Amino acid sequence: MTIDVAIRHALDRITLDVQMTTGDGLTALLGPSGAGKTRTLDAIAGLFRPDSARIVIDGVVMTDTDARVWVPPHERRIGYVFQDARLFPHLTVRQNLAFGRWFNRARRAPDARIAFDDVVELLDLAPFLARHPGKLSGGERRRVTLGRALLSNPRLLLLDEPLGSLEASKRQEILPYLDRLITDLRLPMIYVTHDWREVDGRAVHTMRIEEGRGRMTTN
Repeated sequence: MTIDVAIRHALDRITLDVQMTTGDGLTALLGPSGAGKTRTLDAIAGLFRPDSARIVIDGVVMTDTDARVWVPPHERRIGYVFQDARLFPHLTVRQNLAFGRWFNRARRAPDARIAFDDVVELLDLAPFLARHPGKLSGGERRRVTLGRALLSNPRLLLLDEPLGSLEASKRQEILPYLDRLITDLRLPMIYVTHDWREVDGRAVHTMRIEEGRGRMTTN
């Protein structure tokens, strides 16, 4: 898969100016807070419209402001793991996971590349299926969020500082599951973080964004 991104957008204090060509494996977006990392993910996901952008995923144009092309977020087949878990508190873990599968069917996408039981096994979620999110630790909620995103059958997975709110010990708990996603699923991922240690040895490509400007490197 090839992912081509060109974005230019005036923010409050900086101008976001990002050009990126990446593909399979994990791409790390590094930089300080406020540099434009999350805005870059939001543009790829279709959650906001930049002043100027062209975004092409696997040969399909998602955004082209010059040609007035705009594919709605729910049609892009992009999984998004936000900084906060955003689980439904009134639903059990099983029901939260099932929402990802329902969402995939609702948009009439191809059958998920990974089955429900496989996601549960991959992320060791079986002990928690009957619990509600309020009864889970921060690390456990992250695993459920990952599982729900996978069951939406994404062609690309975006992760916005998925470990940012966790204590160091909980981060170490989650990283082996990230390694499973990389080795077992081979799903293209763009991973935002300000901590290089989370992606060291995992990232195939790296972009550093500072004050809105991004440049790519290959590891």
